Amino acid sequence: MWMNWCAGWDCKIERQRNIPPGMVEVSRNSMKQRWIAACGLVAFAMGTASAGRAQSASAGGEAAEAAYRAGKFANAEKLYGQMFATEATSYEASVRLGEAALLSNRFADAEKWLKKALELRADDAKAKTLLAETYYRQDDFEHAAELLKAPGKGEFSERAHFSSLNYEKLVSFRGQKAYEVSGPGSAAHLKFVRTEPLPLVNVRINGGKEVVFFVDTGGAEVGLDTEFAKELGLPLWASKETGTFAGGQHAETFHSKIDSIGVGEWTVKNVPVQALGLRGLSSMLGVPRIDGVIGTIFLYHFLSTIDYRAGELVLQKRTPENVRRLWAVTGRKSVSGPFWMAADHFVVAWGRVNTLAPTLMFLDSGLAGAGVNLAESTLKAANIVPDKSKAEKGQGAGGTFETIPYVVPQMSFAGADESSVKGLWDGPLFWEDGLGFHIGGMVGHEFLKKFAVTLDFDGMMLVLH
Repeated sequence: MWMNWCAGWDCKIERQRNIPPGMVEVSRNSMKQRWIAACGLVAFAMGTASAGRAQSASAGGEAAEAAYRAGKFANAEKLYGQMFATEATSYEASVRLGEAALLSNRFADAEKWLKKALELRADDAKAKTLLAETYYRQDDFEHAAELLKAPGKGEFSERAHFSSLNYEKLVSFRGQKAYEVSGPGSAAHLKFVRTEPLPLVNVRINGGKEVVFFVDTGGAEVGLDTEFAKELGLPLWASKETGTFAGGQHAETFHSKIDSIGVGEWTVKNVPVQALGLRGLSSMLGVPRIDGVIGTIFLYHFLSTIDYRAGELVLQKRTPENVRRLWAVTGRKSVSGPFWMAADHFVVAWGRVNTLAPTLMFLDSGLAGAGVNLAESTLKAANIVPDKSKAEKGQGAGGTFETIPYVVPQMSFAGADESSVKGLWDGPLFWEDGLGFHIGGMVGHEFLKKFAVTLDFDGMMLVLH
C-alpha cells in the first residue's frame, strides 16, 4: 500500500511546480529522493505503530485469557472487548466474548459474538457448538439442530461436556414446543420420598404410574434408566460421546424424548431426555427401584428450590413476581452469590477452602456421602491428605470406584460457611481445567442439606436459605 502511494508522486511534481526545462530531471530526482525518504519515514512510523498495536493486542489477549481461566469473567470480557476494538478480526476475542455471555445466559450478546466468530472462522467447531447451546437454552431446537447437522472444523476438546446437543433428538421436536407446562398455580411441590443419601421424588412419565427419581444438579437433562426407556417404547439415539460419571467412570448413554413428565400437579410436555444405566443405584439410594434423575437442565426451566429442610422440590414459574416473592420470604435469613452455567449444565459459584484464595466450585447435589470433593490441586494447596486407611467402594452411574475420605476444616460456598466438612477423593476431576477455566472442587449433599437451595436462572443468583 505504501509503495503504491509513494510511486504516484513523481508524476505530480511537474504539474504542481514551475520547473525550468533543464532542471526537470534534476528536480525530479531530487524531489523523488526527498519523497521516498519521507515515505520511508512514514512507513517506518506506521510499521512501528502497527507492531506496537500487535504487541499490545497480544499482551491484552494474554491478560484476558488469564482472567477468564481464573474465573474473573467480567474482567475478561472487558479485556477481550478492548482487544476486539483494537483488532476487529480477532476470532479468539469474539468466541470468548460469546462464551462469557453464554455463561450468564445473556443470549443476545452470545449470539452476536458467536456469529461474528463464525464469520471470522467459517464452520468452526467451537463457535458452532456454543451457538447451538445458545439456541438450545432458549428451547430453539430447530436452529440448534441446524448447527449440529455436520461436525465443525477444528478441534474442540470441550465438546463432550455438551452431551445434550444431539442432532437426531433435537430434530424430533420439529413443530413442538419443548417444556410446555400445564397445571394449576404458579408452583409445583414434590415431597421427598426420602432425603438421605440423596433427595428422591415421585414423578409420572407419559401419564403412567409414579416412579422414583433422584434430584441431581450434577446431571444434565432428565435422565431415564435405559431399561425403563425401553419398557416405555421410546426411540433411542446413540450418543456420540461416552458419558463420564463419578469416579471418572464411563458408560454408554442414549438420547430420546418423552411426551410428558408429571411433577406434582403439573404436567410438563415434550421433554428431551437421556438414557443411561441408573437402576444399579437403587440399593445405594435405599429404594427398590430408581427409574431416573432430574438434572439441571430441567431445573433450569423454573425458579427451582431444593428445600432440604422442608423436604421438597419446589418448581416455580420464572416470573419477576416469583423472584420478588423469593427475596421477600428469604430476606436476611439467606446468603447468596452469583453463579454461572458452563457447557450445558455445570453450575459454578465462588467458594473457599480454609484460607486459600477463592475458587469456583461446581454445584453437584448428587454427590452423596460428602459435602465436598476437591480437585487434586486444591487438596495440595490446602495441605489436606485423604486417609487411605479408610478407603471404601462407591457407586455411580458408570460403576463402582474407590473413595478416600478427608475433612476440610473450614469451607464456604455462595456465602455459606461450614466447619469440619466431610470430603472424599475418588480420582482426578475431569473438568478441573476442562471447561476453559479452573474449578477447585464440587459441593455436595452433606454441605447443602442444611439449606433450601434456590437457583434463579434469570438473575443468575444462587440463594441458600
